[in-house]
Amino acid sequence: MKSYREELWFSIPQRRAFLNITPEVEKCLAASGIREGICLVNAMHITASVFINDDEQGLHHDFELWLEKLAPEKPHSQYSHNGFEDNADAHLKRQVMGREVVVAITDGRLDFGPWEQIFYGEFDGKRRKRVLVKIIGE
Repeated sequence: MKSYREELWFSIPQRRAFLNITPEVEKCLAASGIREGICLVNAMHITASVFINDDEQGLHHDFELWLEKLAPEKPHSQYSHNGFEDNADAHLKRQVMGREVVVAITDGRLDFGPWEQIFYGEFDGKRRKRVLVKIIGE
């Protein structure tokens, strides 16, 4: 069994964004040489997320509105966590959207269902953050 590890780094200029990282993960898979196995992709920061869904801008807008209703950024004073930082809402949004995804690898390709893509969700941007890609298989 082989193992491959790579870090992807992102600097999102705004506070929140959704970025399709499927092409970057596919490059990692190609570099790994693994044809059958699993691919783990996870955010290495507690105010960011990795999730699978459709690459449709209306849906991403709906996510943004829904998450802001669940955990509004302001007023910052509504959160006990906020003090030195103002990112309690980002921690809550990450909890809802998830930390990681695992995708099967079949015949050297990510084995997705229809329309599935891998996304990086940023909820407290304006700083450099990383995503771990770990691929295991043959």
